Amino acid sequence: MLRAAFWFTALIFVPLGLFLYFLPPTVASLVGVSPLWLARASGGLVFVWGAFLLAASAAPDGLKVGALVAGNLLSVATLLPAVIRQGEQMPPSVRTALLALCALLTLLAVVTLLSLPSRRSRL
Repeated sequence: MLRAAFWFTALIFVPLGLFLYFLPPTVASLVGVSPLWLARASGGLVFVWGAFLLAASAAPDGLKVGALVAGNLLSVATLLPAVIRQGEQMPPSVRTALLALCALLTLLAVVTLLSLPSRRSRL
């Protein structure tokens, strides 16, 4: 279950990072992203985070689990206030998708914490 949480989180961040990195100018202007280099830099960081999660899934330990949980919860803490504050201005489908993403990232963080084997079980 622990590796599945890493994989599912990586399956969110890798495509999102690639989308942001190769964000077409027409989509950027539609969403209101300016300047475009900021979206590309963010996309690169999100992609690298997803690649790290894929690599970390091979041998998860306490530090990697902590990084996954912290990354997911920080992403939720960044997205959720923006969605709540700007929700009326967003199309309903975008708002629903972002709220679902926040719920999924929170769920994956909780599952990761609950799946971490204790040190006592290894003795």
